Amino acid sequence: MSPQLPEAGDLVHVTRAASVQFIKPIMFRVIRVLDDWTRTTYDGWCWLDGYELNAKGDAVARRSIFVQPAGLQTQHSAPTPRGPMRSVAIPNGRQVRRSAGVPAAPQRRATPARRTAGHG
Repeated sequence: MSPQLPEAGDLVHVTRAASVQFIKPIMFRVIRVLDDWTRTTYDGWCWLDGYELNAKGDAVARRSIFVQPAGLQTQHSAPTPRGPMRSVAIPNGRQVRRSAGVPAAPQRRATPARRTAGHG
């Protein structure tokens, strides 16, 4: 019986058990299993396309790796990625507080600039 291949979205811990190239283990988020005929594989090996993750759960490199699925350790939950790098702008630069049940006042739209004859 062959080992189960990872699926898109799986988080796997890749160690030396999966391939001798991984002396230093990595966390890897699978995008897909490459199964096209142009990539010849040995029995019990497969190509995975995905992202290497750092300790914070951020993608640090996109990679294709050649591994034995039997040596992969599937993780059930990914490390929590840190928040967004920039803050979200608040429309009009202000927040409006209102009581529950009170509808918001309609927003006024800016009127387009009027053109004068001969200038445009």
